[in-house]
This record gives sequence, C-alpha cells and structure tokens, in this order.
Amino acid sequence: MQEILDTGLSVSGWTVFGLAIVVGLLLDLLGLFGNWIILAAMVIAWIATGFEHFGWIGIGGMLALAVIGEILEFLAAGYGAKKFGGGKGSMLAALAGCIGGAILGSPIFPIVGTLIGACIGAFAGAALWEYIKHEKETGDALWTGLGAALGKVAGLFIKTGAGFAMLLVAWFTY
Repeated sequence: MQEILDTGLSVSGWTVFGLAIVVGLLLDLLGLFGNWIILAAMVIAWIATGFEHFGWIGIGGMLALAVIGEILEFLAAGYGAKKFGGGKGSMLAALAGCIGGAILGSPIFPIVGTLIGACIGAFAGAALWEYIKHEKETGDALWTGLGAALGKVAGLFIKTGAGFAMLLVAWFTY
C-alpha cells in the first residue's frame, strides 16, 4: 500500500511541476512573472527530492537567467524607441508608458490587458515624448512609438527565451 501511495505522490508532484513550467512560459509571453514560477517549481522540486537534483549551481544559474530576462524585457521598449529615432527621454518615456499601460490595462482585461496595456503604453509614452518635447512631426513621433511597442514585444520573447534557457539549465543539472 505504501508503494502505491509513494508512486501516486511522485506522479502528482511531477505533474504539478510540469504544469508550473507550462504556466510559467505562458506568463512570460504575457509579460508577467513566469520565470519566477519556473524557478519556484525548480526549488520546490529540489527540496522535495532531498536536494538530489539541480544543486546550488543549477538553481543559481536559473536565478541569474530569471533576473537577466526581467532586465532585458524591461529595457527592450526603450531600446526599440531609440532604434526608431528616439532619444534618451523617449526611452524613459517608453519604460514609464509600459508600466503605466500595464497597470491601466490589467483591470480592464486581466492578464491580456496587462500585455496590451504595456505595448500601448510604450508606444504612447515614446510617441508623445518625441511629439511634445522634441516637436517632431506626427509621423516621426509615431515611428518612434512603433519602435517602442515592437521593442516591448521583442522583450517578451527574450524573457520567454530566458525561461527556456532555465529549462536547459535544469535539464543539464538534473
């Protein structure tokens, strides 16, 4: 009887672990905290297996990747604005727009509203900065805003890539 119970607990635990990984990757694509869920799942599995798998180096590597993914996602909108003709001010305006848009978009349509709000916010922040502060033509200001929005989307893919890199670290340290 104990063997059946142990097997059931093991299967249940690894199933929840797998679901946490999938949910984490999906949340990354929405610009949310997916890599932290992946890291938490790894740490819980590490503890649950009696510190048999992953190890300090693996967990540390996954932590570093989660932090790098967050930083790169955060900076991507500003980089996109700069690449599309914006200055330092439009980079900061795009970052502020991302945050403001995500906050405003979340209650309107939870989860997806956060993503849409962040992209619209990055666009609006950079475009308005260039239009008002640098008195650029409307088309040029909108072009900079487009760069910020595209940068935000690229940041989501970079963050998701960091999540997959975390899985590779887990695979090699298991």
